[in-house]
Order: sequence, then structure tokens, then C-alpha cells
Amino acid sequence: MITLSLLTDELGRIETSLHQAGLKLTPQRKATVKTLLKNHTRHLSAEELFALVKEDEPEIGLATVYRTVEVLAELKIVNRVTFEDGMTRYDLRTSDNGHFHHHLLCQKCGKVQEIHEDLLTDVEKQVWQRFGFKVLDHRLTLMGICQDCLAKEQQAKDDL
Repeated sequence: MITLSLLTDELGRIETSLHQAGLKLTPQRKATVKTLLKNHTRHLSAEELFALVKEDEPEIGLATVYRTVEVLAELKIVNRVTFEDGMTRYDLRTSDNGHFHHHLLCQKCGKVQEIHEDLLTDVEKQVWQRFGFKVLDHRLTLMGICQDCLAKEQQAKDDL
């Protein structure tokens, strides 16, 4: 759950980024950003985001939400992510992480878990040393089976 203080801080940071790009935080953009912030642990498609924004702003249109997330993606406020379903989803990039965070994707239930630790620091160093390539960012999705699904599998075995 995001606190009111964090919501205010992140909203202010995003508004500053928009202003630096010569853009305003319009009421429609603000409603979209607030919805992203309130659902920061979810990986929403534009359509899912639209449905949530529409609850608070019934006059907003789908095209407005699409344009807003594209502007936010261009400014690196959100990242476009695609999992196995092939649908583009938007993941809020908060100020607590230098690199884009990693994901654990359960191939049984589809649950996505975020890892906010930078697990690839050593890999980045090796890439620099071996190839002279400076990594600015990276994305890592590990696919497997989550704890809940593993527990269900074990329970099913135990019940036999």
C-alpha cells in the first residue's frame, strides 16, 4: 500500500519531470498518474489502467490514457513491459530504484513478483571489463513456479 506521503512525493517528482519536458500535469494526466501510483505493484495494460482511472474520472477517454502512458514511457517515468501474454503493460518507475527492477513470473498462475535489488551488478562489471560496454539499464524476468503454486503441488502430492 502506498502512503499519502509517498504518493505526494512521487506525484511531485513526476510533475517536475513533465515540466522539464515542457508538459503540464493536466487533470487527466494527474488522474492517470495517481492511479498508477495507487496500483504501483501491478503491471497494468492501458485498458486495465483506463478502467481504473474511469472509476474516479468518468469523463476520461481511452485515447487520453494511451497518450498519457506513452508520454510517461518516453520520459522514463513508466517502463513498457511484456510478459508471456504478449500484452504491453506499464510499470511505474519509482525513485527508489536506480535500475529497472526485476520480475519473477510464475508460469502456472501468472503472478508477477518484483525484485527491487540490483542482482546484476557483477554482470555489469564483467560486461564492462570484457566488452568495454557500459550498461545503463537492464531488465530481467525469471520464469518459474511461485511459492504458492509449489505449495499446492506439494499438497496435491501429499494428498495422494
